[in-house]
Parts: sequence; structure tokens; C-alpha cells
Amino acid sequence: MFHFVYVIYSTRVKRFYVGETYDIGQRLKYHNSILLNTNSTKNGIPWNQYMLIPCKNRSQARLIEHHIKRMKSKEYIRNLKRFPEMLVKLKERFS
Repeated sequence: MFHFVYVIYSTRVKRFYVGETYDIGQRLKYHNSILLNTNSTKNGIPWNQYMLIPCKNRSQARLIEHHIKRMKSKEYIRNLKRFPEMLVKLKERFS
């Protein structure tokens, strides 16, 4: 089963959130649900999908997710979207 690293963005709080999932539709619904969402993303509702990175398995998705989170940089996330070759290298690094 494929897994994805997803990046969502809230214009309300002007920040990105990075996570991993196998069902992006359900995950986005959760982040945007006032009733279900009990974590740190609740204040940012509404969240919009910014980027989706398909991965070969959950292990790869978690490694890439943690790498992006460790970078702690909005600019790094924007560059991942701007320069697709960065994603290719990231997937190779964590394959």
C-alpha cells in the first residue's frame, strides 16, 4: 500500500503542517474537523493541501516526514515544491 507525506497550509495561522498517511482525503477531513481534531492543527482550520509526496511504503514516508520537520523551514518546504529534483534526491536518500 502506498503512503504519502503531505504538507498542508493554513492561511489563518500562516503555517505549514507536515504528516504522513495512506489516505490523504480522510486525513485532510480530520485536520479540518472542529469536532474530531484535538491536536495542534485545530487553530489553523481551514487547512489546504499544499504538497503530496508519494512514497513506496510507510517507513520511507516517516523518514521523509521527519527529515522535513527537522529542517524547521518554510523556505525549505517551498523549495521542495519549486524544485522537483529536490524531491527526487530526498526519495533516493530515504529509499
